[in-house]
Amino acid sequence: MQLFFQKDIKGDKLILDPDESKHLARVLRKPIGDLVYFTNGKGSLFTCKITDNHPKKAVLQIVEEEFVPQEKHYIHLAIAPTKSPDRMEWMMEKITEIGVNEVTFIRSENSEKDQINYERIYKKTVNACKQSFQTWLPEVNQVRTFGEFIHEKNWTTFQRFICFVDENIPLHLVQQAKPAQSYLVLVGPEGDFAPREIQEAVDQGFAPCSLGKSRLRTETAGLAVVHSLQLVNTLFQKDDSAATL
Repeated sequence: MQLFFQKDIKGDKLILDPDESKHLARVLRKPIGDLVYFTNGKGSLFTCKITDNHPKKAVLQIVEEEFVPQEKHYIHLAIAPTKSPDRMEWMMEKITEIGVNEVTFIRSENSEKDQINYERIYKKTVNACKQSFQTWLPEVNQVRTFGEFIHEKNWTTFQRFICFVDENIPLHLVQQAKPAQSYLVLVGPEGDFAPREIQEAVDQGFAPCSLGKSRLRTETAGLAVVHSLQLVNTLFQKDDSAATL
């Protein structure tokens, strides 16, 4: 099944833009009468029937709308942008496929870059949602300084973690994260967080955590965070299901 994306879906009819129309009619060769699926990135899944497969202005009739609620857990990744924008775009694509709810880019003391091409990031996340058949588009926030971000609101409803390079951190993120929670995880730049920043985060209730023995690139660390938290919740769901049998 293919999933298509349309940001604003209103009424009972969809008129596609030229790119999506071409993909539907010329690439996938979908005939009139076929059923296809659309999402608005806000949890809704629309079943639609093709009424006109014109390659520049396809028209579809909405047959059914289903709302897919978010999971019980919520993953917010706060990460310093990498020097190479391609690596950050790659990470956004992959963590969207795995399942991330929110991303904030942070500027720390050792950051080499703090500019983000949000248009490209948006396109990557949309394509990743379509690829992985997800109906929720991650929220992507503007760049904040490290200090602004950890102090700008009360994060006490989140399980808070900070990842940095230190062989003496005893526990992996998987060992510390509790299932069915909201998580906020800080990942530093390629030069890592400054000691002052680490202490400031710890003072604000962020627990130091490990992502394994290897020294990871920033984008790899971001991917490892999201995968680890999804793993914690997937295993919890399996255990919970077994307990009810």
